[in-house]
Amino acid sequence: MTRVLLIGGGAREHAIAWKLRQSPDLSALHVAPGNPGIAEIADCHRLHIPKPGAPEAEIAAFFEDAARIAQEVGAELVAIGPDDPLVFGLTDALESRGFPVFGPSKAAAAIEGSKSFAKDLMRGYGIPMGRAERFDDFDAALRYVDSRSGNVVVKADGMALGKGAIVTDSHEEAAAALRELMVEGALGPSGRRVVIEDRLEGRETSAMAFSDGRTVAHMPFSCDHKPVFDGNRGPNTGGMGAYSPPSWLSEQYAEVIRHDVTERAIQAMAEDGRPYRGVLFPGIMVTAEGPRVLEFNCRFGDPEAEVLLPRLETDLLRIMRAVVTGTLSDVDMRWSDQCAVTVMLASGGYPERYETGKPISGVEDLDRDVLAFHAGTRRDEAGRLVTNGGRVLAVTALASSVEAARERVYHNVARIHFEGMHYRTDIGAAEERVHA
Repeated sequence: MTRVLLIGGGAREHAIAWKLRQSPDLSALHVAPGNPGIAEIADCHRLHIPKPGAPEAEIAAFFEDAARIAQEVGAELVAIGPDDPLVFGLTDALESRGFPVFGPSKAAAAIEGSKSFAKDLMRGYGIPMGRAERFDDFDAALRYVDSRSGNVVVKADGMALGKGAIVTDSHEEAAAALRELMVEGALGPSGRRVVIEDRLEGRETSAMAFSDGRTVAHMPFSCDHKPVFDGNRGPNTGGMGAYSPPSWLSEQYAEVIRHDVTERAIQAMAEDGRPYRGVLFPGIMVTAEGPRVLEFNCRFGDPEAEVLLPRLETDLLRIMRAVVTGTLSDVDMRWSDQCAVTVMLASGGYPERYETGKPISGVEDLDRDVLAFHAGTRRDEAGRLVTNGGRVLAVTALASSVEAARERVYHNVARIHFEGMHYRTDIGAAEERVHA
């Protein structure tokens, strides 16, 4: 039996907590800070998680608070959900105090924390990617953009809450993005250095896998929807929904991703003296020339976790313990054949300015086997469930096909309401066109 402390408080962590709660080997589940949905299945503890660019003193205090909670609850395993604590080095801080941790070290989390490090790693080990260059100097970056014949993607080198990639349609847009990041400091220190990539065309897929530093256990593929509006219009968000599996992805390309991207990256990290233990998440563009890495992430995706963990049949706690102890090869990983669709419900105005504190109704009216993972919610003084973030709820349904899962999830989404609520109506719709 294992006492677990989970760090985080979004829909991803709600999905992780929900799956951990099903383990017969779980003796206690604590989550910090958690949210109202998580509080229904776990004991929640107050914890302030710093944002990218936070002062060192704030990060050090966060480490101390997390270690104190782990000590107080007698944690025998700490699982870290969000990317920022991993990049800050929370794994190292807790391991130095004797706590087993599911999540990569600070050195390994650099694969997400620094776009330039990830690009150098890919170049050095022949991992397929598009052309990319890094810049610290604004004028040099402008000259490079002008030298490219096609459009580019401008990425903040550091952490940016999932909003550091600016896809441009002209050199003028690219110049404006560079000025916003490098001169105006829109993302603080994270955007002072940028990576400029050639814009790739194709279809995107997410390719998450567990690793204990040697063994790699691949998860099914899924597809995230980043732009805020239907038809992939509007600015990028933290993710407006996802579906799994994508039938359009050929087994040939799937094997290229598994072998030439994920497994090669795990090998590269080990050879670089940064053994990778946790979830590695390459974001992939499948182009006419084959799969190309857009970026690496050092944790479960969000909303990918919400669409994949309901398909996981193997005990998640057993997987996490195997990752920590280096025994992942002993685990028989099983996934449901069912398809899943997740739709994210967002506050009015998101991903720009939005209001919070709007009462939420209808969550209790969903079908019993349809899941609502809380992303940005809280209880007000009267005990009502209200909005508390840009992305509010991730609603997931499973069925025998993506089409059937889409029908189920949107039928249930229609029962939920809060002022200003908006969501994409085409999550997984591209999958239907594959079979049209």
